[in-house]
Amino acid sequence: MKPIVSIIMGSTSDLPVMEKAAAFLDEMEIPFEMHALSAHRTPEAVEKFAKDAEERGIKVIIAAAGMAAHLCGVIASMTTLPVIGVPVNSTLDGMDALLAIVQMPPGIPVATVGINGALNSAILAVQILATGDKDLQKKLAAYKESLKNKMIKANEELKMVSYKHKTN
Repeated sequence: MKPIVSIIMGSTSDLPVMEKAAAFLDEMEIPFEMHALSAHRTPEAVEKFAKDAEERGIKVIIAAAGMAAHLCGVIASMTTLPVIGVPVNSTLDGMDALLAIVQMPPGIPVATVGINGALNSAILAVQILATGDKDLQKKLAAYKESLKNKMIKANEELKMVSYKHKTN
C-alpha cells in the first residue's frame, strides 16, 4: 500500500488529537502515513517531506500544530498539494495556533478546520480525494447518512426523557 494522505504533527504530543483523523481515514480505507516533523526543530526534514510528497504519491496533506503553528504554512509554501491545517489546543485555548494557521499570506493557502478538528480534517481530505472517485463518494454519502441516522436515534431517545414541564 502506498499512502495518498499524510498526517503530519508538530510533535507526538499531538497524536491524541490526530487519532480521530487516522481512524476516519482507516474507516474509509484510505492509505495514509503519519510523521512528527517540526518547522522549528527539524526544518530540513520538513522541507524534504514537502518537496518530495507529490512525487511519492501523496494527494492531500493534513498538518497539525499548536502554539506558533508554523508547520502547516511552511509545508504549504513548498508544495502545490492541498494542505489542511489542524490547530491544536496546547496553549491559549488553541487560539494562537488557529490564528497562525488561518492567517496565511496570499498565494499560500491552508484550509483550516476548527481547534482540535482532526476528524473534520480527514473528512475534508476524503472529500477532496472523492472528487475523482465514485466509490469514495458513495462511502462519504453513507457516512453522512449515518450522521443523520444518529440524530434521528438521539431524538427518539430524547422522547423518553421525562421532566414535569417537558412537552414532547
